[in-house]
Formats: sequence, structure tokens, C-alpha cells
Amino acid sequence: MATLPANASGRTPEIVPLSVAQAGNGPSTNVADRGPSHKGGIVQIRTAVGGTPTCTYLIEVSADGVSWSPATYADVATPTVNSTSTFVITAATIVQKIVKQPAPWRYVRVTYSANTNVTNTTDLLYDDTQTPPWS
Repeated sequence: MATLPANASGRTPEIVPLSVAQAGNGPSTNVADRGPSHKGGIVQIRTAVGGTPTCTYLIEVSADGVSWSPATYADVATPTVNSTSTFVITAATIVQKIVKQPAPWRYVRVTYSANTNVTNTTDLLYDDTQTPPWS
């Protein structure tokens, strides 16, 4: 598992690949490191599916990259409705979740479970140049 900086020099907004065409269960291939920033971001999940697809997702955050906890997030369609629960995807789609900042965190990843016939490409969309409306 690689840890990738979310604030690479000279590139804002940033897209940090958490996983590219990842199938199966477990944490995303990569972890995004936001450094000392105090801003959230958006986790974008793109799925490719086979027959009878299903996958459960848990967005996780960590202050130290060792101890992980469920992130507070909201769907982009309902940005004021917060959750820390898992969610399920059962079709080919693109889903965006706003990862919020109710407690300090530096690292973010997505854990996949109960995955049947779903291939995930997941990114952290991140911009440290301005305060996003969901902060």
C-alpha cells in the first residue's frame, strides 16, 4: 500500500488515486495523505461490474495512518445529511461522497467488502486553495 500526497507541488486541485481497477475485498491500494491541511475532500468511486454485482464501502480516516475510523461523509446530492455508515453499490456508476472534517484527520482510504463482480476505481478529489462549501 502506497501513501500518496494530496498536495503535490504545483497541482491544485489534486486527484489522488486510491485504487485503479481494484477488485476483491480489503483497503484501497493507496492512502491519500492530506498533510497538515484542515480541509475535506470528495471520494469518487467509479465501478465496472459483472453479473449480480454488489460491493460494500467504508470510507476511513486516520490522524496517524495506523489507527483508522469511519469518516463523516455526505452524498453530493444531500450535502447536509451526514453519515459514518457503510454503503452499497450494485450497478456500474460514479458515486461522489463529501468527506467532512468534524475531527482532525490526515489520511483517507476506502475499504471494500462483500465484493462480488465489482471493479473499483476510486479517487480523492482535493483542493487546498479555497474553503469548500462543505467544510
